[in-house]
Amino acid sequence: MPGFTTENIRAIALVGHSGAGKTTLAEALLFKTGVIAAAGSVEKGSTVCDFDPIEKTYKHSLNSSVVHFAHGQDPNVRVHLIDTPGYPDFMGPAVSALDAIDTVVIVINAQNGIELTARRMMSLVRKRHLCAMVVVNKIDDANTDLPALVMEIQEVFGKECLPINLPANNGATVTDCFFNPAGDADFSSVAAAHSALVDQVVEVDEELMALYLEQGEAIQPEQLHAPFEKALRDGHLIPVCFTSSRTGAGVAELLDIFAKLAPNPAEGNPPLFVRGEGKTAEEFRSEPDPKKHVIAHVFKVVIDPFIGKLGVFRVHQGTITVSTQLYVGETTKSFKVGHLYVLQGKEYQEVTQLVPGDIGAVAKVDEIIFDAVLHDSHDEDRIHLLPLDFPQPMYGLAVEPKRRGDEQRIFDVLHKLEMEDPCFVVERHPVTHETVINGLGELHMRSLLERMNKQYNLEITTKPPKIPYRETVMAKADGHFRHKKQSGGAGQFGEVFLRIEPLARGAGFEFVNDVHGGTIPTQFIPAVEKGIREVLINGPRAGYPVHDVRVIVYDGKSHNVDSKEIAFSIAGRKAFIDAISRARPVLLEPIVNIEVVVPDAAIGATTGDLSSRRGHITGTRSQSAGVSVVTAVAPLSELKDYQTRLKSLTGGQGSYSIELSHYEPAPVSTQIELMKLHNLHAVAEE
Repeated sequence: MPGFTTENIRAIALVGHSGAGKTTLAEALLFKTGVIAAAGSVEKGSTVCDFDPIEKTYKHSLNSSVVHFAHGQDPNVRVHLIDTPGYPDFMGPAVSALDAIDTVVIVINAQNGIELTARRMMSLVRKRHLCAMVVVNKIDDANTDLPALVMEIQEVFGKECLPINLPANNGATVTDCFFNPAGDADFSSVAAAHSALVDQVVEVDEELMALYLEQGEAIQPEQLHAPFEKALRDGHLIPVCFTSSRTGAGVAELLDIFAKLAPNPAEGNPPLFVRGEGKTAEEFRSEPDPKKHVIAHVFKVVIDPFIGKLGVFRVHQGTITVSTQLYVGETTKSFKVGHLYVLQGKEYQEVTQLVPGDIGAVAKVDEIIFDAVLHDSHDEDRIHLLPLDFPQPMYGLAVEPKRRGDEQRIFDVLHKLEMEDPCFVVERHPVTHETVINGLGELHMRSLLERMNKQYNLEITTKPPKIPYRETVMAKADGHFRHKKQSGGAGQFGEVFLRIEPLARGAGFEFVNDVHGGTIPTQFIPAVEKGIREVLINGPRAGYPVHDVRVIVYDGKSHNVDSKEIAFSIAGRKAFIDAISRARPVLLEPIVNIEVVVPDAAIGATTGDLSSRRGHITGTRSQSAGVSVVTAVAPLSELKDYQTRLKSLTGGQGSYSIELSHYEPAPVSTQIELMKLHNLHAVAEE
C-alpha cells in the first residue's frame, strides 16, 4: 500500500441481482491483475470473495467482501473492490457498501436483463449522488439480445446510459468506443457510439462544447477526462461496458476504464455528514485531504473467531497510521491503532498507513459498531453520515434455546449477529414474552440459524411469532368484589366498587379515584390501582394486554383491623375482571399499512392476493419503468407467510414493507379460538 496516493486510488462496488456474475467478475479482475494464479469458481467454492463455509454451501454471496488489486502504468492505480450479495434477502451488506465507495458498478446478466436488485441499487445510487457504471456480463451466453438489452437499460435507467465499448466476434471480445474508437462490433456502430459519448460529455463543459460545435475540432480523450468526471458526478453519463467474466472478454478493457475514467476520491461525490444535533446540526462533506484531521466511517463489522471484532472502514479524510489515536463516535476515550489491515477476501494484510479513499480495518476495538465515525479530534465527536435507506426486516421468527443453560448464550450470540448485519433485528416482545428475530426473508434467517449452529455451537428452536393482540371493552359497566379471608389469626378484608368505560383507540389506560367519605382509606387506593394494573398485563379474556379503558373507583368498604394492601389489591383486580365481563369485551387485532413493490405484470395477482387476506387496497402508483407500488391496509395476522407468497407471485421480484396503522376488533371466529386456547392453557397451569 505505501506509495499509493489518494489521486491513484479507486473505490468501487459491484452490485446487482443474484446470478449476474459479480463474484466471478471479481475473480476475473483479480486473476487479470496477477493477484491470484488462477480464477476460482463459485460452483466449486474456490473464489476469493465467497470464502464463508455457508456461502460455499449456498453458492451465493451472503455478505460483502473486500479485495484490492493494482492496475495500469504511470500512474499505477490501486483499486479497492467490494463484491456485494445480490439476493434480496441479503441487501443489507450491499446497501452499506455504498458509503465506502466512489463508483457503483451495476452488473446485469445479459440473459436476464434488469432485475430487482439492479433497480433498487440504481435508485439508491441516485439518492446518494454516486457515480455509476453498468456492466453487462455473460455476453457470450446463448440466447442473448444485447441490442434490446441496451434499449431496456436506457428506458429504465435513462438515456444517459451510453456504451463505452461494444461486444465483437459474438461476444468473444469487446471493441473500445472511447479511447481508440476503431474496429467492428456485433451491433451498432463504433463511430456512432463514440459520437454519442462525446456529445454527452461536452454538454457539461461550455468551452469544450464551443470547440466541438463551432470549430468542428476533434476532441481527444485527454481533453475529455475532466468533463467526463463531471458528467459522472452529475449523473449526466452512465457508461455501459460489456464483459464475460467466464471467458475474460472485456475484463482488461474494464480495468482500463477503472484506472483511466473511474473517479478517484477527489473527483467523486463525497458522502454527506452531519455535525451536531437538532436545530444546530449542519451538513458538510468530507475533504479527501491526507493532511486534515481523520474522518473514517465503519461500514462493516465482522466478529472473527480468531481475530475478534473487526471494524472495516473507509477513510474519507486525513491519514491513519499505526499508532494513530482515534475516537469512536462520541466516546471520550481514544484507542491507539496497533495494527492496520487491508482485506483480500478472508485474508488480513497488514499496512502502515491508510489515506483518503483507502478501505481498511482495525481489530479488537470493543467500542466499534456499525455506522460509527472514527476521528482523531474532539471537535468531531458529534458527526455521523446521513442514514442509508435499508430495507425493513419483515420476516420474523420466535426463538428459544434447545438446550437448557443456553438462555444467556442465545442473547450473546444474537447480539453479535445483530452487530454485523444492519438488517437483522432482535426484539424482546413484552406482550407475547417472546424473543423474536427479524430479517429480510426465509433464506436470510436460515443462513443465520446455520451460522449460530456451526460457528457458535448453539441450537435453537423456532416458531412463528405470536400476533400482539389486545383486549378492550366496547361499553360502560360496573364491577364489584369483596375479598374476605379469615383463618384464625389476623384476617384480610377489602371491598371495591368500580366502573369502567371505553376510551378512544390508542388512548391507553386511565385510573380515576372518585372515592368520597373515606370508604376506602387513602392509603389503600394505590393497592387497588396495583391490582387493576395486574389485569392490564394479562387480560381475562385471552391473556393479552388490556388497552383503551378508563377505570373509576367510586366506593368500597374497609375493616379497622383486617384491611390490608393485599386485600384491596385482590379486590381491585377481581372487581376489574367482573366489570370487563359485563362491558362487551372484545379482542383487537393489529392492522398494518403495507406497501408492495412489484413488476407491472404482477399487479393483478398482488391485489387479488391482498384482498383474499382481508386487505383493503388503497392505491397503486408507478415507481419506475415496469415497476409499480401497491398500497393497502391488512390485518397483521394474515401476513404471516406473505414473503414466501409474494416471491411466488412475482418470481422473486417483489418486496414489501409494513408499519402499524391501528387496532380494530378481530373476527368473532378468531376471538373464540384465542379464548379457547387461553382457557386450555389456564387449565393446564392449574
